[in-house]
Order: sequence, then structure tokens, then C-alpha cells
Amino acid sequence: MAKVFTITEGLENLGALKSGGQGSVYKARRTGEIITAIKILPTPIASETDEDKNFISFQNEVQKLKKVNESPNPNVVSIVASGITTSGNLPYIEMEYIEGPDLGELLTPPYDTIFTIKEVIKVADHLSNALAHCHRADIKHGDIKSNNVKFNQRTGNYILLDFGLSIMSDEQRRTSIRHAGAIEFMAPEQNMGVMYFETDVYSLGIILFELLAGTVPFPLNGKGEMGRNLVMLAHMETAPPDLLALRKEAMPSGWDFDKKEREMQVPSWLIQMVYRCLDKEPSKRFLNGMELQTFIYSGIIAEEHKTVNRSTEQLTIARTQGLQLKKEIEILESRATEKDSLIENLQTQVELKDKAIEQYQYADNYNLLKPKKTGISKGLFFMVLFIALGAGGITAYDSFIRPHKNNNKDSTMQIQGSINPPDSLATPDDKPLKKAKTKFKKNIALPIKSTGREQPGQSYENGKQAAENNPVPEKEYRVIHTAYLHVSPAAYTRSTTYIIPGDETVTAIKEKNNFIYVTFINTEGKTTKGWLLKKNLRLVNQY
Repeated sequence: MAKVFTITEGLENLGALKSGGQGSVYKARRTGEIITAIKILPTPIASETDEDKNFISFQNEVQKLKKVNESPNPNVVSIVASGITTSGNLPYIEMEYIEGPDLGELLTPPYDTIFTIKEVIKVADHLSNALAHCHRADIKHGDIKSNNVKFNQRTGNYILLDFGLSIMSDEQRRTSIRHAGAIEFMAPEQNMGVMYFETDVYSLGIILFELLAGTVPFPLNGKGEMGRNLVMLAHMETAPPDLLALRKEAMPSGWDFDKKEREMQVPSWLIQMVYRCLDKEPSKRFLNGMELQTFIYSGIIAEEHKTVNRSTEQLTIARTQGLQLKKEIEILESRATEKDSLIENLQTQVELKDKAIEQYQYADNYNLLKPKKTGISKGLFFMVLFIALGAGGITAYDSFIRPHKNNNKDSTMQIQGSINPPDSLATPDDKPLKKAKTKFKKNIALPIKSTGREQPGQSYENGKQAAENNPVPEKEYRVIHTAYLHVSPAAYTRSTTYIIPGDETVTAIKEKNNFIYVTFINTEGKTTKGWLLKKNLRLVNQY
């Protein structure tokens, strides 16, 4: 851990951020509320004069850094100031403080172990822009690694930090790299203390490889000198491993199958660029940040064209499918219209059937009560006529020719037989006995012509005798359907007299053949008797 000490007047030391071979970084605050980051180099300045080579080298590099800040870049940390610490005479650089995680932190939990293709391209774009900006100012960074690239949470940009090695002398740089440098990110030529623009390109290639594969090409196992030497040798002699194979192994478990499939489709230009950056020979790499940036821009544009082409192709397919669907919809709508018309026709037919059924239900009782027509042959007709004429002749003979006898008893009987009893069913003009209010929506009184048969009152004795043969306990019934009176318990004896539904009741006397012999007293106090169909009646207590 770096020591906490006074930096210089006007700078408040807020504590160490990190320490490395190229020095320590402290969080500081200028007088007021401005937070900055201070990079303190490990080599002290003996004298701030031209006699001290370290001081001269430091001053030269600081002048270069000032050129970087002449035109601000969104991907390069701003240099605020530089100087010598009050205690220790150590050179320092004051930079803006970036709030956010670095790339090393973004590759560890809770983040995913690898970056998406889209985010890798974004990092490549931002860092190539940073390198191009520095290389134009003749500044070689020399220490590009995951920990020196931060994600600015405020702007969403990736920022290149820590220009510590850039302001060191060659001798200081060799010593720093040999003992404390991030050996996993160093180009082969850096082992000899040499640094080119292509050196920064190599280190950027290592970063992109790590983001895609989840690991650097040559990881350091342990912190001993042997481990560092093995990594250094691998950078010089060993070809980088298969990037896609490592990426497949590092796929996060939280990604679904479709996302894993998509994220394995790394653009060929991006893989080609990474391997070119990692070439052992500096001359075979991209010459500087400007050339690398141009290549990345070309790759991004090509990728956008592919996306546009895919979108256009998908749009064409979608339009074709849309037209097909539109035609299918029109066909379905036409069929639906036909079906709607068919349904309307069926509904009309159903309504007509319902009305017919309703009419049949009302007329059913009357159809059952219609007397059956009985035919008579001509021969039988003439025979009956002959007998009637003979009977007439005999009657005439008895009345006019044969001497009259005093048959008082017979006359009395004839007179009695010709007089209707008080409870006769006959009513004048075939009128209904009682026109009572009906409880039904419709009362259809179908007119039935008189059959010329005897009225119930005229065959009263026969009906009464038949009723006495089948006595039943007297019960009160109410007429629920128009009920025609019958002379006897047989359908063909129906008269033209009928009782319509109402509140009045009839009293049952006898029952036979689904007929009930009843008595009925109308509002005028007249009593009528006759046979009614049982189906047209209902017990009062069941009404």
C-alpha cells in the first residue's frame, strides 16, 4: 500500500487508489470540491535543474502530455497539472478523476466473464480513437492494460488512463517493466526496454482478446520471477491460442441458447484485426492508432451494411408474407360473409319453424277433438230413406185413418221425453256457456260446424246413465284449454257447445275413457252437464 503523505500545496491527499511498478495513484482534492487522481512516479528528482537528467526527461514528457490536452478527447483522461511533491521530491501527474469500474473489474462477478460482440466493438472504437489522439501528439502510452481503461458511468465512454510510463526515461522504463510491469499485456520488444507506436497496438490487441475470450493469450501463473519469464517468452515465441474456442468455453451460464449462438458469430474482420495486433513483428502490426482506427471504422461500416442488408432482406420477406397474409385474410373474410349469410338464412328458417310449432301446439287440442267424418253408401242411404218413408206412412195411418185411442199415459211420456231437463246442455245459438277471462296469451277458438247430432241436453238420460255406471269422488276442476261438451264419453259425440278457460270450476261426477262427466253452473245460475276431455282439465289444487 502506498504511503499517505503531502503532495503539494493546494492538493489534499484523500488516500491511495493503487500502486504499481510505474508508481502509485492517489485520490486527491484541490482546494474546493474538485476531485482528481494523482500519479506519483517512484524515481525522485534530485534537483529541478538541467543538471538532473531525470528532471529534464520528466519535463520533456510533460510538455508532450500538454499537447494531448490542447484538443480534448472523450476517450483520453485529461491532464490537469504536473509537478514535484513537497515531500520526497517525486514527480507527479494530476489527472481528472473518472468515476466507474475498469475493464478488469468488468470481467469479474457480478459482471459476465466475457463481453458481447457489440460491446467489444465499442471498446475497440473508443480505444483506437484514444491511441490515434495520443500518437498524433507523439505520445506513446506504454502501459495499456485492462486496469488502465475505465468505463465512465457519467458519459458511457471508455477512457484511457495513466500515462506513467510515457514520462519515464528509457532506463526507468526498462527497470519498471522488468520488476513490476503487467507482463501479460506487454509486447515482445518491451522486454528490451524499447517502445514504439506498434507497442501500444499490441497491448490493445491483448485487451480485445481478453474481452472476447475471457482471458489473456498468455496468463501469468503466480507472481514469481519464473512465471513472469515464461509469459515474456510466450509473447516472443508462442502463437496466440484459438480465440473462438476459448470464447465458447467462457460463455456465461446466464445467457440463453439463442444468445450464445449469436455471440459465437464474431465478425471475421474483428478476429483478423486482433491477431494482426498480436503479431510478434512490430512491422506486421498496424503502424499506429490512426491506421488501427481506420481499419476499425471500415469494419464497423461493413457490419452496418450487413445489418442494413439483413434488415432489407427481412423487410422484403416481411412484406411478401404480409401480402400473403392479406390475401388469406380477404379469403377468410369472404368465407365469413358467406357463413354469416347462411347463418341468417338458417335463423330465419328456425324462426319460421318455431312459429309453425307454436301454431301447431295451439291447434293440437282442436285437431284431436274434431269428429271423424263417417261416410255412408248410396245403398244404405236409400234403405234408410225407404224405412223412414215406411215409418212415416204408418204414423200417418195411425194419426188420420186409425181410430184414436185415449192413451194418456203414452202422451204424458212423449211430452216428458220432448222436454229438456233443467240441466240440459243445449244453449241457444251455440254460444259458449261462459266467456271468462283467459290466462293465456292466445285463445284460438277454432269454429267447428255442427254435426247435426243430438245436443248433450237431448241425450241427457243416456249421459246420466253412463255417468252413474262409473262413479268417481266429486272433484273440482278448472278448464285449462277450450273444452267441448260431449253427449257420451266418445270423441265423435262432440257438440258445438264449449267452455273456454277461466276462473270458474266444474265438478266431476264420473270418469270414463279419458272423459269426465261434469256439472257446470254459469254466472246466470244455469246448470249444464256433459262429458269433457280430461286433458283439457286440471284439478283446482294443481292449478
